Amino acid sequence: MLYVSTRNANEKVSASQGILKGLAENGGLFVPEQIPSLNISIEELANMTYQETAYEVMKLFLTDFTEEELKTCIRNAYDEKFDTEEIVPLKKAQDAYYLELFHGATIAFKDMALSILPHLLITSARKNKVKNDIVILTATSGDTGKAALAGFAGVEGTKIIVFYPKDGVSPIQEKQMVTQKGDNTFVVGINGNFDQAQTGVKQMFSDKDLAKEMEIAGYQFSSANSINIGRLVPQIVYYVYAYAKMVKTGEIKTGENINIAVPTGNFGNILAAFYAKNMGLPIGKLICASNENKVLYDFFSTGTYDKNREFILTSSPSMDILISSNLERLIYHIAGNNAKKNELLMETLQKEGKYEITSEMKEQLTDFYGNYAKEQESAATIKEIYQETGYIIDTHTAVAATVYKKYKKDTQDTAKTIIASTASPYKFTRSVMTAIDEKYKSRPDFELIDELEILSGVNIPQAIEEIRMAEICHKTVCEVEEMQSVVKQFLKMK
Repeated sequence: MLYVSTRNANEKVSASQGILKGLAENGGLFVPEQIPSLNISIEELANMTYQETAYEVMKLFLTDFTEEELKTCIRNAYDEKFDTEEIVPLKKAQDAYYLELFHGATIAFKDMALSILPHLLITSARKNKVKNDIVILTATSGDTGKAALAGFAGVEGTKIIVFYPKDGVSPIQEKQMVTQKGDNTFVVGINGNFDQAQTGVKQMFSDKDLAKEMEIAGYQFSSANSINIGRLVPQIVYYVYAYAKMVKTGEIKTGENINIAVPTGNFGNILAAFYAKNMGLPIGKLICASNENKVLYDFFSTGTYDKNREFILTSSPSMDILISSNLERLIYHIAGNNAKKNELLMETLQKEGKYEITSEMKEQLTDFYGNYAKEQESAATIKEIYQETGYIIDTHTAVAATVYKKYKKDTQDTAKTIIASTASPYKFTRSVMTAIDEKYKSRPDFELIDELEILSGVNIPQAIEEIRMAEICHKTVCEVEEMQSVVKQFLKMK
């Protein structure tokens, strides 16, 4: 299995090379030359653990890893760092099935892939006889940052630098990042938004002069963002696992179509579901849920992707994104895997801030349904689900639950639906508790955590307990244009 750049048909790499590079030469993303078919029955998968399922899915994509290498990576990733043996439990509330992707070390879905990425990366480095230290350079809208820091902290031969929008993450997300220990970790707040952080990181990746300087200093960049195929492939696993578990519990019959609703910002999580569908998993609709930064909803409605709009800070900050990087992989696919065609669209996006797909391409988007949730709608959904069932969801999951309700109303589709529950409510305590009752609005964040434990009946996660009294280790804040010099300072290249 080779991976090709979405912007250059001649740039092809193995899985391990793609994981190491993170981003293709001219800013393109690596995609598999063809999406493999699941070659194991749902009945067999239904009796497998999460780890066994992960091997069956990932071996189809990471074909230059030996069985022992891949199984070791999986074993080291999905262990007692997760607070449940199931790794991803499914909980039914009202008429949907919530796939809880937040039982890892940092209580967000990013743990699912970022627990394994360091192991895949170090294995890839050994395979390709890399002598340089690998510098993980990443931008975060809140969750990727801490999950990547937790995954890479203390990993020999790596350093990790995380940029986040200083005023664009929740207080708990920020505290999780800035209290991260580890000599190889560096966290920087930028005076700007996530899109600016992400653009700055991409520019550093494609800066040839910087790459030469890094090489002389004994470093090379790689990415922990979902632009890295080492992030994307592990995300396919949990959709396959969830479907098989629903068969095992008798919720669905083998071959029965389900829908999947995903709160979507950078498009990676829903793209993984799209890959699972193309592998043969019986998925009907992929429900793409946006918050008030509804660039994806507008794209699915009109065929025009336009980031020229106001950037809105919402209570679901991990989705406050106007440049959805992973959408490029879908665009490449619906352009008939035509790198030239895709490259022209991406150039237009860079120059004009928008592009329009052809009507033929738009016809290939029928797998998707897009809609968005306003702030007050998401808050109302949190309250309603809690009052009716006692189950408490976070603000991002609430966006997906709200859009799922709109989908059902629009289509009358009664197929069973999995909602990707992407973060623990403990990560966004203030927004969640205020949605349930306005009386919590003025209470301190960590007091609200104790209240949430009482209301939900779910123990306070270790990730939250750890940061209550944790010392702040990272205090650097910079302007967008200072990002590169800050990186050089940390790496002692100045």
